[in-house]
Amino acid sequence: MSPNVTPAAWLSTQDRSLFHFAASRHWPGAERVLPRLSRGANHGLLWAGAAAGIATVGGSTRARRAAVRGIASLAVASAVVNTVAKRSVRRSRPILDAVPVIRQLKRQPITTSFPSGHAASAAAFATGVALESKGWGAVVAPVAFSVAASRVYTGVHYPSDVLIGAALGVGAAFAVRGLVPTRDQIPAPGRPHTDAPKLPAGKDLVVVVNKASGSATAKAALVRDALPAAEILECAPEEVTAALEKAARRGRALGICGGDGTVNRAAVVAAREGVPLAVFPGGTLNHFAYDIGIEEVHDTCRALASGDAVKVDLGRFSPGPEDTAHGYFLNTFSIGVYPEMVRVREHWSPRIGGWPAGVLAAVKTLTDQRPLEAELRGKRVALWMLFAGNCMYQRMGPTPGRRFDLADGLLDVRVVRGGRLPGLRLLAAALAGPLSRSPVHAAERLRRVRIAGLAPGTSLAYDGEVTAAPSELTIDKEIEALTVYRPLPL
Repeated sequence: MSPNVTPAAWLSTQDRSLFHFAASRHWPGAERVLPRLSRGANHGLLWAGAAAGIATVGGSTRARRAAVRGIASLAVASAVVNTVAKRSVRRSRPILDAVPVIRQLKRQPITTSFPSGHAASAAAFATGVALESKGWGAVVAPVAFSVAASRVYTGVHYPSDVLIGAALGVGAAFAVRGLVPTRDQIPAPGRPHTDAPKLPAGKDLVVVVNKASGSATAKAALVRDALPAAEILECAPEEVTAALEKAARRGRALGICGGDGTVNRAAVVAAREGVPLAVFPGGTLNHFAYDIGIEEVHDTCRALASGDAVKVDLGRFSPGPEDTAHGYFLNTFSIGVYPEMVRVREHWSPRIGGWPAGVLAAVKTLTDQRPLEAELRGKRVALWMLFAGNCMYQRMGPTPGRRFDLADGLLDVRVVRGGRLPGLRLLAAALAGPLSRSPVHAAERLRRVRIAGLAPGTSLAYDGEVTAAPSELTIDKEIEALTVYRPLPL
């Protein structure tokens, strides 16, 4: 670099030289691929399709999270580039004289050149996907690189536009991770660790499968392949409880494949019979399995082979459903609008699908319901919802979403008080997070809660199941009542 040339001028010269080198060079096979990729990535359409493909083909919760994280990262990168970066540096687009006509886009972009929005979106999506799933990240990365390269190849950006755009995209993905940590960043609950029988290949393990739960039937086939020595019992929903009781007496451990409601029933049986529980997530949400650190069948198989397990608390409410002494919950207990939402959702989901039914249930419940009256700590109060979590829920982003410790001896109790606009009150409660106080929301760590004065017809929900609530009930816990297989972190 000549002493009379400034660094900025030298970099600009090198940038233009690289652009002309790329424009004038023949790249075998690129003429058919790169311009199409460049057009396909307009408005993020290519990445929206890729996200849908990952979520569908991947089929796992990790794949779905990777798809969502990729789109979220892309959205942040696009917003930063289009609202701040492009308006801050108004660089003209390259002159197309050196670019063969066959490469040029039919519709030339009219925005400023620096930085490349396509490169930012591509890098953000690929990085976001890779942060959740290295496998899918490896699949997406070559496509993202090709999209970024296509912007120089077609003559719409200088190389520096692409490099800075890609850097902004990577930064956006890490910014999203800072707000919403990936599962790998948050250690699975590991206290207190305990030993359980080692059951390689599933020997002396009896697994009960609820055929009506989410993907349980497909997961059962994976369990058979991974644990050839295990006994697999596929049951209709009404047969599950009886099958669990028999299985717990026959094997050295009890296995369960189903959703949270099915796992709840298995946990109660396993705790009563004193056998460890092996959970294979087979439902729609699988909250308990994911909080314990189990996402796929092979996670449970690894724990069975090594005999690694943890102790877990059981939430309890008394009296229990159908005049039993106690009812139990692994995840959550609630009264108020939520049980009615569950009821409406379950009624409509077979007809219109789960997510539409959930939206319909929320709209119908929040417009039709009235606050319920209850007595808490000797005071009569109106409330939209009382929520009790089995152990403390922590933040994963703007809303509480995961438990770090499933044996802390505590109830995460949250109350949304009555008043106007229940939807806004519930949203405010969700955004407030744990242990917050506001005019509409209170959250506390408690070991015992007593509720009285509930009107006839009031419903309660526990782990997605709905039943009639008694006029008075007590919520507490059985500390470290359950042993659950959980693999040690790799």
